[in-house]
Amino acid sequence: MTVATPHPATAGPEPAGVDNRLVVGGEALTWRTLPTPELPDPAAVLAHSARHALAAARQHAVHGTELLLSTASRVDATMRAELDDAGFTVTLLDDDGAHHSAPARPRVAEPGRLWLLTSGSTGRPKRVGHTLDTLTTVRADQPARTWLCPYAPGTYAWWQVVTLSLTQPGQHLVVIEPAELDDWPVVAAAHGVDAASGTPTFWRRTLYRDAAALARVPLRQITLGGEPVDQAILDQLRQVFPAARISWIYASSEVGASIVVHDGRAGFPADWLDRETEGRPTLSVRDDELVVTSPYHGVGLSGPVRTGDRVQVVDGRVLITGRLDTDEINVGGSKVSAGVVRGVLTQHPGVAWARVTGRRAPVLGRMVVADVVLAPAEHAPLPDEAALVRWCADRLPEHAVPRRIRVLTEIPVKETLKSDV
Repeated sequence: MTVATPHPATAGPEPAGVDNRLVVGGEALTWRTLPTPELPDPAAVLAHSARHALAAARQHAVHGTELLLSTASRVDATMRAELDDAGFTVTLLDDDGAHHSAPARPRVAEPGRLWLLTSGSTGRPKRVGHTLDTLTTVRADQPARTWLCPYAPGTYAWWQVVTLSLTQPGQHLVVIEPAELDDWPVVAAAHGVDAASGTPTFWRRTLYRDAAALARVPLRQITLGGEPVDQAILDQLRQVFPAARISWIYASSEVGASIVVHDGRAGFPADWLDRETEGRPTLSVRDDELVVTSPYHGVGLSGPVRTGDRVQVVDGRVLITGRLDTDEINVGGSKVSAGVVRGVLTQHPGVAWARVTGRRAPVLGRMVVADVVLAPAEHAPLPDEAALVRWCADRLPEHAVPRRIRVLTEIPVKETLKSDV
């Protein structure tokens, strides 16, 4: 890796967490000993590995280089062209150094700017501007922790864990590369991980593949986010880790970390709605859509931001069921929430994961269908399609019951650790 020439005129103070321990690729480092790449300004860095991504993050923390950080797989030819048009030098960072592709029309960099690519859940990913300060939402002193970071570099969730380690002494980091994802509990137990953040799909997949190995990780803090969090996954994690604090977080590139819930229940209390507190996000619901007014919003956003996430208020809890454009299925004029049906399926003890969608059907226009992954046989007798349909029929109105249920053999997961739900 190319090591930067010192920049005494532009270098800032070392971040407060500079001596925190990092474990990446099986190697123990600290932020201080991590080699720092020499980057152009502004740079769109495509990191070859987690180590290179961490190096770019530290370079930004010290030098303030305008930075967009991602993996190469998340940036296709169209996105590269967009970055070139926006004046970024696209830089592949790997073991051989930094390989630059200069833009056709260079521009003056914006000091301290960080850019995130959204997950693309509403279409193509787009750029959202932040700073290290707006991405750092954990500011109070924290108990010493060794955190697991399984996220794709440059995503909002990745930056949340990374900024915690950069800015807080005692917040160590064990980074999981994609090749280690299937066996991460072994890596985590070997390095004393006691706090881990992941999507519900990440946790479901781990429980499905090797719940016994997961139970050997001495977790005291478990965090979920990035997808709708239902009661089933919260209950399953509580069963494995009865003494851990289990938190779910609602956050996005656009509005930052906006909701944090620690009570072990899906959703958040309805009395949090429209509650204005200085320095904290305000949560509202408009036309079944979550609306957030946040001090942590991205550049160019202000006031109420429509999130695109559909919510329902049930028994005093506000449940986030999915994206507006995919959650609602119109069955013969009756509206069905795919998230609600998914929640019913995952409450079955024999179901490890479910995806619910609509399919064209004669007369009705659309019908509800589902894919499921069954839980390991030792957990419960494996249900067949008829048994799952009956389970749903006992808990849902007739038009919401899935007409077809397909069994998959593995929980699908994208690079962002999300299922395509």
